[in-house]
Formats: sequence, C-alpha cells, structure tokens
Amino acid sequence: MGTAASLESIIREITPLSDKDCFYIADRHKTEFTYPIHSHAEFELNFCANVAGVRRVVGDCAEVVGDYDLVLITGKDLEHVWEQHECHSNDIREITIQFSSDLFDSVLGKNQFDSIRVMLEKAQVGLSFPMKAIMRVYPLLDDLATEKMRFSAFLKFMTILYELSLFNDEARSLSSSSFAKISIHSDSRRVEKVKEYINQHYKEEVRLNGLADLVGMAPVSFSRFFKLRTGKNLSEYVIDIRLGFASRLLVDSTMSVAEICYECGFNNLSNFNRIFKKNKDCSPKEFRENYRKNKILV
Repeated sequence: MGTAASLESIIREITPLSDKDCFYIADRHKTEFTYPIHSHAEFELNFCANVAGVRRVVGDCAEVVGDYDLVLITGKDLEHVWEQHECHSNDIREITIQFSSDLFDSVLGKNQFDSIRVMLEKAQVGLSFPMKAIMRVYPLLDDLATEKMRFSAFLKFMTILYELSLFNDEARSLSSSSFAKISIHSDSRRVEKVKEYINQHYKEEVRLNGLADLVGMAPVSFSRFFKLRTGKNLSEYVIDIRLGFASRLLVDSTMSVAEICYECGFNNLSNFNRIFKKNKDCSPKEFRENYRKNKILV
C-alpha cells in the first residue's frame, strides 16, 4: 500500500435515490458515526444534533463541531465524513437529504430561484450554516422526516432550501476550491480574470503589481477591490489556492511532502509546513494520515 490515499481508495457511495424521486431522506438516531470518508454525485444536506465533539471533514477542511451542525455539499467529487472524535453523546440525530444535481436544471435560471442557485453553486466546496439558520429550518426538517404525502414533502423540501438560501451571506465555505477542483464564479469580470490567472500560475511567484496591471487598476486600488470582493487579501487567497492543490496531492498521490511543497509554489519546506499547520491545524503528514485511516479500498 502506498503512502497516500488515491481517488480509488476513497469510497464512492451508492445512494438509494431513485430516478423517480425528487429527493431521498434518512432520519437516524444513533450513538456513533462509523461511515468512512466518501463522495457521491448527489447533492446532500446533512443535519446533526447532539454532536458536540464530532470532527467534520469536508474536502481539505476539518473542524470539530458543536451540538448542532448543518452542511450542504454539491461537489460530486468532494470527499466528506463525520467522525466520532471526542463526541460522547448517546442520542445523536442525523437527518440526511440527498437530491439529484439535475433536479432544478430547468428552473435555476429563473428569477425566483436566484438565491437557491447561488447557494447550490457556493456549496460545491461545502457550506456550513449558522445557528440561526439551523433553528429556522429545524422544525421543517423534523416535519419532513415524517411526512407521508409526497407532494407535501416536496413543498417542505423546497421551503427548506429557500429558507437556507436567505443565509447565503452568512453561510461559511468549507473546502478550498482548488482541493474541490471547481471554480466559484464571481459577479466581477475583473475578479474572475484574476482568479483564472492565479489558478494557472499558482506554481510561480504571483505579484500584486502584475495582477493590478492585468485588470487595469492601480495596485493600491486593486488590493482594496480584491479584498472587498473575495473577503481575503491577495496573499491569503494565493496561499489558500496553493494549500488546496497541495492537500489534493497529499490525498491523490504518493509524492513526498517536499515534492508537493515545491510543486505547489512554496519555495521553502519549513515555511510550507508552518503555513499548512497554521491553516489546517495539522501538519501535511498528519493530514495525509487522517485521510488514510478513514479510507476504504473498493
């Protein structure tokens, strides 16, 4: 066995969603999480209660959660898992809703679905919803889990998605886009141009002046503009992109940490290890081992 998990060693879940159903829902009461890290083509909304101490992994983001957790994942190759970690609850509740990626194909371009469309796109890297969003939809999730009338169930499902989409500005992205291998579009053509350039040249030195010239702005103005549009300054954004690519190589390849460091645009191994640990709360080696211990060979 190699020193890293490959795509083939991450289990690809076969979900029970039927072609004739709009969605599939499972309501589970349990004492522990045992399912391994996995991915699937279906979109997934996962709610957990009484789970303080559980470790949630979505892409290259690993976090220990509180009593309640609600996450939407729409990236078909985005690995995820909820691990028992330090959770000692004997009354875990997990409600999982899975639905097809093409369910809304014919309506997502309509004005009435704008907020849902934005939410589904953002959720390609995983979206974690704030507590007030969880409290808003919890009664609906509870009702949906026991609803027997199919059409009523669909209306409740749509209402849940809409209510959550009202929190688009407060929901928090989880995985890096470079790890998830997707591009989150911006409504600014300048930002799109800069993101595209960084994705193509992240292995090289990325300079503020060069990017400012690329979009026809003064460096100081561009720096403020980029921070306003992305929520990160340029150096933070470039580091996130590089770390995402590095994390993906740690999962998908058997390259050494040193090889990955230089492959992803870092020019100093100790600096790479320090930045990785600061951002991921673990070393590159630990990150790789965490994926390995949760994998299943199929």
